[in-house]
Amino acid sequence: MSRFYFGSEDSSDLSDNEDNLPYPTPLPRSSFLVPNFSPTTYLSTLHNRHQTLEDLRSELRSRSQLLSKELLDLVNVNYQDFLSLGGSLKGGEEKVEEVRVGLLGFRREVEGVRKKVAERGQEVEGLVAQKAAIRKQVKVGRVLLDIEERLGKLEERLMVSPRQPSKEETHETEDSALSDSEDEDDSEDGTLAQSGNPLVSTRRLQRLVHQYLYINNLVARVGSEHPFLVAQQHRLIRVQNTILIDLSTALKQIRAQGSEGRERMINVLGIYRDMGEAQEALKVLRE
Repeated sequence: MSRFYFGSEDSSDLSDNEDNLPYPTPLPRSSFLVPNFSPTTYLSTLHNRHQTLEDLRSELRSRSQLLSKELLDLVNVNYQDFLSLGGSLKGGEEKVEEVRVGLLGFRREVEGVRKKVAERGQEVEGLVAQKAAIRKQVKVGRVLLDIEERLGKLEERLMVSPRQPSKEETHETEDSALSDSEDEDDSEDGTLAQSGNPLVSTRRLQRLVHQYLYINNLVARVGSEHPFLVAQQHRLIRVQNTILIDLSTALKQIRAQGSEGRERMINVLGIYRDMGEAQEALKVLRE
């Protein structure tokens, strides 16, 4: 073991004090078992150790050889156990094959179930889309029936209906005509035009125009290109022309009244505006 020499003391003195030197203790094994062991960090903790670098290297080398011997002894001790473990595993190929076959069968079943679920999902999506289309068609059919009913009643009130009304429709038409005549009596007070004919009721015209505009809104909701509505275009045009004729008659009667018909003039021009036929009103006034 290396010794430390101080100055020029006699060798006899060194021999007498040699047993009193602080010899370093062996490096503890636990120091090498800490997590994330770092050689540099460990060596930096040995700065107060009274030992030369060569002695430290020799001790670390001895420790490495000791660990190698312990590892070899551990392998030799358990060698028979390793061999017996390999022998005990013989014949397990059949079990592994059974497990593999079972897994393959289970996988095929899962794929079959997944395929059926996907097919059923597509079928459900198709049925839902079909149901939505049917519901849409039902709504369109109801609107078309409403258009037909309202258009028929409007034609009857304008007395341009091409078909013979039923008994119930005849009763409704009579009630409507009675209501129109009451409106006319209430609004015009039985006033006669200069020609001797009764004045056209502006209240009746407003109700007819509102019904006509409502029918046009229903047509716009369905789409004027629908085959049923295309077939009804001539009826809509005939209703529109009849209303315009009645408005023209009312406007001419009011113009003949002079200043007395100013309020009625404003009402009739408002009806023209609601129909979008302001130009037609100007044309009648210029005649």
